[in-house]
Amino acid sequence: MGRRFTRSAAGSRAGHGEPSEPLAQDIHWAAGRRSAFGVTSLLFTTVLVLDAAGGRLDVARGFLWTGVAALVFVILFPLRVSTRPGLLIARGLLVEHSVRTDCLVSVRWSDGVSRRMVLRDTEGSRVEIDPTVLVRNPAMWRRLDTDTRTSIERGTLLCGATALRQLAERIDRETAHTVFKVSGLQ
Repeated sequence: MGRRFTRSAAGSRAGHGEPSEPLAQDIHWAAGRRSAFGVTSLLFTTVLVLDAAGGRLDVARGFLWTGVAALVFVILFPLRVSTRPGLLIARGLLVEHSVRTDCLVSVRWSDGVSRRMVLRDTEGSRVEIDPTVLVRNPAMWRRLDTDTRTSIERGTLLCGATALRQLAERIDRETAHTVFKVSGLQ
């Protein structure tokens, strides 16, 4: 006897805590993934060719360069950020983090080599994302903006008005720049 598989009815997942509204995803994620793969492949090929040309390539060095290339790929692999009502999800190569955006406690900037936005919710969850993901994806920004307004109305967002205002101003600038560029006014 064979196994019998049945399709679940549309919307049956909604009862399990997942909203029926579609995800808004980073439309540039695939390009980032291809770029990470390309850079890693180029590095791996270059070091193997240089080692082979120098006569030093052996099995141990081959494994070493494979490990280095794998590490570089893991570092360069971009987060896959998506939003849905009340939720922001950031999936990496090995981990996934999510935060309830309708119950945010804080939104702040993380200092470092690259500027990151850190979001924390009332449940203690934390997500750190690159703000350019929101700049490049208006649907994700609108979803996050709507949910942060809900957090403000509920009184849970204690810290983060400045960070959100700075991000909104940046998105407005980028949008105006794009409109001028497309219309030929620039």
